[in-house]
Amino acid sequence: MVSTDLGQASDLFWSTGACVVRGAVDRGTIDRAGDAVDHLVRAGSLADLSTLADSAESARFRAGVDHWRSDDEFKTLATTGPLPDLVAGVLRTDRLWLYEDSVLIKEAGSSLETKWHSDDGYFHVEGRQLATLWVPLDPAPLASGALRFLSGSHRTTNRYRPTLFVTEDAIPGTEGEMPPQIGFDSADVFGFGLEVGDCTIHHARTLHASSGNNSGSNRRALSIRYCGVDSVIRQKPGAPGKPGLDSISDGTPIAEAAETLGFPEASLGGIQNP
Repeated sequence: MVSTDLGQASDLFWSTGACVVRGAVDRGTIDRAGDAVDHLVRAGSLADLSTLADSAESARFRAGVDHWRSDDEFKTLATTGPLPDLVAGVLRTDRLWLYEDSVLIKEAGSSLETKWHSDDGYFHVEGRQLATLWVPLDPAPLASGALRFLSGSHRTTNRYRPTLFVTEDAIPGTEGEMPPQIGFDSADVFGFGLEVGDCTIHHARTLHASSGNNSGSNRRALSIRYCGVDSVIRQKPGAPGKPGLDSISDGTPIAEAAETLGFPEASLGGIQNP
């Protein structure tokens, strides 16, 4: 069943820029991810994004990046088991590298929207086979802040500046156009309400956003960004850096650059691609 769904998901991904795969993440993987995320919360390891928007709400929006570099559990989740297999199947690549992970916790009652942006502006890579996996660790109806996507936006030649995520302000020193801010009721905007075990996968160039959390429960999510075999290094001024990037020339294939950058290659093979 997963193989059939994965084929349909891949078609949707390439036609619209994003897809959903239902029931593909097993309970054990969810529990391990949830435990790892909860450990970060207890340790106070997440940044409070609400402060960037000067929010005085008691409900906060917290996040962190690159946990795989210091916590082997995040690295194992991202590079073995069902998660990389799902992304590789959708991207139609036979090799896959971890670029970055992030944890996103939007507490119940937070009104903070995640502003429209594309992940491409934050990536020091270029290619067709670039994607972000978004795995909810709690039920995530659209009202809780599950992602919305702008259909077909991955096909644009526009390049957008990376922003501060919860505001429309661009990261200083970055290049490109400012992302458009689009109403969620636009005919070209779509999204998926998600249950635990579901996930979405979107292209790095796909514009996406989310609402505040208007549900009665916190919304925890693990987001993982991957590079397929056609990816090459392209440094983007002002974007968040990665260790070792200064020693890599633009145009270097990811397969050659990964060792220097410390990007681990995923172990694939758990799911048969259609």
